[in-house]
Amino acid sequence: MAACIPPGSTAQVKAIPCNIRKEDEVKNLMSSVVSEFGRLDFLVNNGGGQFQSPVSMLSLKGWNAVVDTNLNGTFLCLREAYNAWMAENGGAVVNIILLISKGRPGIAHSAAARAGIDNLSKSLAVEWASNGIRINNVAPGSIYSVTAAENYKDIGDVFRHAIPFTPAKRNGTTEEVSAAVTFLLSPAAAFITGETIKVDGGWDLYQVPWEIPEHDRMPAYNWEKIIEEEDKPKAKL
Repeated sequence: MAACIPPGSTAQVKAIPCNIRKEDEVKNLMSSVVSEFGRLDFLVNNGGGQFQSPVSMLSLKGWNAVVDTNLNGTFLCLREAYNAWMAENGGAVVNIILLISKGRPGIAHSAAARAGIDNLSKSLAVEWASNGIRINNVAPGSIYSVTAAENYKDIGDVFRHAIPFTPAKRNGTTEEVSAAVTFLLSPAAAFITGETIKVDGGWDLYQVPWEIPEHDRMPAYNWEKIIEEEDKPKAKL
């Protein structure tokens, strides 16, 4: 990131190691930022992750790891940014979540955590409004990057498979996500809070790429049959 700063710019980049699942480390992160730069105007919560797994095979350890990072980590960053600076000075927050309006079979643990973030954002958009704090979310669709492709290589070309389910008929770019984040942090979004912007090329409007096998495990309700069964003589013990 530092290499991308134009010559002559006063912008600075500083990396501070932090495990967002650790309360003390998050407190240190926020206090270090305020100490170093004298203010904390913006917060982007983009730390997170998940792995593919049906719920029936998901261990409690795996569930907790995803929820702890995505939901609890976001909560800690929000709370500590508020306490360190934003409570008295205001600010703008963007949380990176998932497209969750139709559920996310295969990564239900991550979808549950991101749904928690979505509602947390809506709650705090009201609770912290009088502090001058705006909180919004960005929900990316299939966004290609070299790093993401490497992370998901074991489960096939997920980016190529996503294209038929995307009305834009392509993957998104990281720059398109960052443009949405920048907009929500900017004064141009001064009247927007508690909302989620989808950067997905229309994916969420189209369909969920999850094939349900043919089955007959959900029979129709038949009250006549139920009454018939209830009227049958019961065996005496």
